Amino acid sequence: MYQKIVIVGRLGRDPEMRFTPSGQAVTSFSVATDNFHNDANGASVKDTVWFRISAWGKLAETCNNYLQKGKMVLVEGRLTADAKTGGPRVWTAQDGTTRASFEVSAQTVKFLSGKAEGAAGGAGEEEAEVPTSDDNIPF
Repeated sequence: MYQKIVIVGRLGRDPEMRFTPSGQAVTSFSVATDNFHNDANGASVKDTVWFRISAWGKLAETCNNYLQKGKMVLVEGRLTADAKTGGPRVWTAQDGTTRASFEVSAQTVKFLSGKAEGAAGGAGEEEAEVPTSDDNIPF
């Protein structure tokens, strides 16, 4: 059996890296995805879904070094279910409302925000330089 989830969104906070007792790096960060639609009255509504991401090993180190709050990323990985419920992790927030988070174990993380973009930067992939003549092609 196989599962894969792809998420494109912005980091909600700076990544936090720690190490397992065996010395393996693990970095955690949250990603918010937004969906815009109109309600019954025609007013624009924004729905935000949060994902908690865990990256391991070399990927964890790279994420910790280059990601920061507000940066846009694409995460590919597998959804991790709560062991007790088999669904998302559910908890009660400080204001008394019930909340849930979806947890993802990252296999690939692509940085979509450019180097010059700050925490509130725009949403574009970093562009690669394109050769202008045949002399610049490396093969």
